[in-house]
Amino acid sequence: MCIRDRVSTQSTGDMLRAAAAAGTELGKQAKKIMDAGGLVSDDIMVSLIQENLRSPVCRKGFLLDGFPRTITQAEKLDSMLAQDGQKLDAAFEFAIDDQLLLSRITGRLIHPKSGRTYHVEFNPPKEPMKDDVTGEPLHHRSDDNAEALKKRLATYHQSTAPVLGYYKNKNLLTTLDASKKQDEVYKKIKQALNIK
Repeated sequence: MCIRDRVSTQSTGDMLRAAAAAGTELGKQAKKIMDAGGLVSDDIMVSLIQENLRSPVCRKGFLLDGFPRTITQAEKLDSMLAQDGQKLDAAFEFAIDDQLLLSRITGRLIHPKSGRTYHVEFNPPKEPMKDDVTGEPLHHRSDDNAEALKKRLATYHQSTAPVLGYYKNKNLLTTLDASKKQDEVYKKIKQALNIK
């Protein structure tokens, strides 16, 4: 059974893009920062995450994708969860060489309506630039470009990497080799969460 079938996957990127698409003030601020390759501020992220984690869809549990990205966010997340009588079970680092990540991200293709993802090299659609299911056009995200990714990586190494130590000290961190095939990485995640 898929982890996503058991708990709600909360992707901060998806939340931010949804807020940007909705044209909210928060969404406009986030889009400007994301398009420039920056990371959205703690205040914006914490507000967005708090709202989503308290929604009914997260009652059975949640998997956060892209959060926390700073020690401050990690501390605020712990505080929010403690207020609600919850705690994290695990934190995962998807370790990968920057150059390989650059290749993976810049080749990513998205079907906007369904969220299906493809890759020009590693998982190409049957027909170039068309969704395999609907035949509709695929798109590159506006922030999936080399310049924006290099800025995000620099920010990651400076601001996000210290979060790994935070979760390691709490015995929650599992480091995964993200250069491996998806099914191998997924198996390691299931093992860390004791899911059969």
